[in-house]
Amino acid sequence: MCGISTIVTRNPDPSYRGIIEKMTELVRHRGPDNFGTMSLLGGTVHLGHTRLSIIDISDEANQPMGMEKSGFWIVYNGEVYNHIEIRAELERLGYTFRTRCDTEVVLNAYHAWGIDCLKRLNGMFAFVIVDTENKKLFAARDRLGVKPLYYYCIPGKLICLASEIKQFTALPFLKPGSIPRGSTTILLMACWITRMKPCSTWCINSKADSICKQA
Repeated sequence: MCGISTIVTRNPDPSYRGIIEKMTELVRHRGPDNFGTMSLLGGTVHLGHTRLSIIDISDEANQPMGMEKSGFWIVYNGEVYNHIEIRAELERLGYTFRTRCDTEVVLNAYHAWGIDCLKRLNGMFAFVIVDTENKKLFAARDRLGVKPLYYYCIPGKLICLASEIKQFTALPFLKPGSIPRGSTTILLMACWITRMKPCSTWCINSKADSICKQA
């Protein structure tokens, strides 16, 4: 079990570096072995991850994880059961690996096959991949929806994704103190925050004004 968080904003704002850290800190219990955040694309995309080390416990497998020379980055939660077989297939295509973890396999698989990589993944997962070259994000959730992924969106301004609803309380305009008296935080936030459906994918541009949902 790991924790992931992502913020995409239309315009750079240094304050979101602190916000992504707070969002990620709120799921420290999901990944006690490592805590990492990163800002990309001039500060318009922010990634956070807390890691529970299982397959590969080395620091090389920490996240956010980048793919050398490709400009691809990933935050990932889950387990791909057939990652060894997919790794072998990718190696035959010329891909090399520096870790034994399935995260790197998923990242390389998306680089090789794009959205069709999901047809090869047998497991439970939720992840966000950033393609800095084409300034796009790709988010996906497993077929049965075992691993959670929630989102909050202000079209044309902000898109956030996270493993747990409480992470959104790190957003200054969704703090418990901003909730009207007489309402509970969880009920009001449930009106604003949506759980990404199982077996669904998102393609998001880096300006937070275009989302392509696919089933």
